[in-house]
Amino acid sequence: MSTSTMPSYKNLLIERRDAVTILFVNRPTVMNAINRETLGEIHDATRAFIADPTQGALIITGSCEKAFISGADINELAPLGPAAAEDISRFGQNVVDLLERSPKPVIAAVNGYAFGGGCELALACHMRLASSNAVMGLPEVKLGIIPGYGGTQRLPRLVGPGRALELILSARNIKMEEAERIGLVNRVVDQPQLLDEAIKLAQMILKNGPLAVEAALECVVRGMQLPLDQGLRFESGRFGILASSEDMHEGLNAFLEKRPAACLERGHARRAQRIPREAPRRVQARLRPETTWTYCTMT
Repeated sequence: MSTSTMPSYKNLLIERRDAVTILFVNRPTVMNAINRETLGEIHDATRAFIADPTQGALIITGSCEKAFISGADINELAPLGPAAAEDISRFGQNVVDLLERSPKPVIAAVNGYAFGGGCELALACHMRLASSNAVMGLPEVKLGIIPGYGGTQRLPRLVGPGRALELILSARNIKMEEAERIGLVNRVVDQPQLLDEAIKLAQMILKNGPLAVEAALECVVRGMQLPLDQGLRFESGRFGILASSEDMHEGLNAFLEKRPAACLERGHARRAQRIPREAPRRVQARLRPETTWTYCTMT
């Protein structure tokens, strides 16, 4: 496994292990609390990851043992008036939206405290692994505010409105045994194994067809925002588009011939050779314009 480190950000460390990018939030003096500058860096690093054809999965974690992201930087929030508060909320939402809409899998490796904005960022990731010492929570109502980076919307979609309201309105912290039981995190592991387990999960995903992984992510994330009938039509449309790809035919033929599928190269240049510029007309007719995927195009 090749490893490279690119410390090109003030508050982040970026490491690559083959096709897996690891983003470490690195503000240890404030328990990795995120300010506007750090949010901007996460946005830029995520855009760079999405655009890089050599990288297939992103892991987000904290650089110190005790904290994933301890929340928003209160020193920055305290003096804000109404307009500025709404602006930072929208700014933070745009950053975590980018993670959720990534056409490549994003995994949160929650290695410690994940409060407020840190919990909300984890909720936007496609999967969450957590260390047994981690603690999560949305304590904003204790401070006279509400979650502003998407927590009131994503938490009920993940654990149901009743549990979400209990956690948000009580502002209580949640330990990982309960978090795993209610589906807030996918799996809990001992802290020393957390990053390795997240990398293993990413590598398992990357063994599969990249176009299929991208389409499945798109269908799940977009489908959560659509009525069931529209989500089903969207799924059928993506299924039809994939039928025109080399990936599908190689995968199915390999299965029938009882042999491993040939290596499926990753990257936008190679992807363009496999997928036609336009979907078949019968597929286009079933795809509604409002279901456009912001960062994931199958053409």
